Amino acid sequence: MFKDRGVHKRGGVITERNPEYCTIRTRLPAGMIRPGQLRGIADIAERYGADAVQLTVRQTIEIPGMPPERLDDISNDLTTNETPLGAEKDEVKNVIACTGNRRCIFGNIDAISLALEIDRRLFGKEMPVKLRIAVSGCPNACTSPMLNEIGVMGRIEPIRVPGMCTGCGTCVEYCKEDAIAIKKGISVLDSSKCIDCGVCIRSCPYDLLKSSGPYYVITVGGSRGRHPKIGRELVAVRSSRAAADVVEKVVTWVYRRAWSGWLLADQLDELRFETFREEIRAQIAEEDLFRPGILGEEDVSSGTVT
Repeated sequence: MFKDRGVHKRGGVITERNPEYCTIRTRLPAGMIRPGQLRGIADIAERYGADAVQLTVRQTIEIPGMPPERLDDISNDLTTNETPLGAEKDEVKNVIACTGNRRCIFGNIDAISLALEIDRRLFGKEMPVKLRIAVSGCPNACTSPMLNEIGVMGRIEPIRVPGMCTGCGTCVEYCKEDAIAIKKGISVLDSSKCIDCGVCIRSCPYDLLKSSGPYYVITVGGSRGRHPKIGRELVAVRSSRAAADVVEKVVTWVYRRAWSGWLLADQLDELRFETFREEIRAQIAEEDLFRPGILGEEDVSSGTVT
């Protein structure tokens, strides 16, 4: 039936219950798609007989009911539309992201740009296991990074300028973790409760809560499915470049060490994850590592940080 079965074997082609048809999954890194591309997918779907398309939890579009004998034509049309075949098998799948600080008031990092960079480097790489990557702009974790094989979360550490707090209590009202209290007329932060979401920093009407800038927490080994697992924290870094570099190192490590037929979450201990964590940290430049409590020199008289 097929002149070239290579297309049919790719991860973006999923056999349906009725084997006479297949579903085509597209590649849409970070779920971003231009209006023209969206119209193009609609045209392609109609051209090959689909009466609807479906949005997936991994921020892609699937076209169901496609005729297998037309896979080459469909693939070529999707490539021309700049929405090529996606991934489903043991490979790096579509990298997902929330809106991050482009639009969301809670976003600490540009999650979309980071996801696009990770996708550019790693999408479709053949792996011994499925590798799902999610980027979240803040601890609200809308993309559930902790439930992906690799997750990235943007955080920001609040640091109050000493001696300048008015005790207005605005930050206390905004903090959902009960991590701030007014004591002796000034705000006091309980670091054991704080999750570095950054809401208090943006809420202070006098701009007296500062930070050393956002940082990126990378987790490994999360999973959904029948037996969900929370990913383990690997490292925290200060820049999107460093975050993308770490993700790439993790993918290389999984490619070389992991066993096929076994979820990554179930083999972290056998893969000596703790040793790998130390190896990764040793490879990261000191200036790229996040260290809590680091802020510029304080000018208490003016309430500014330089």
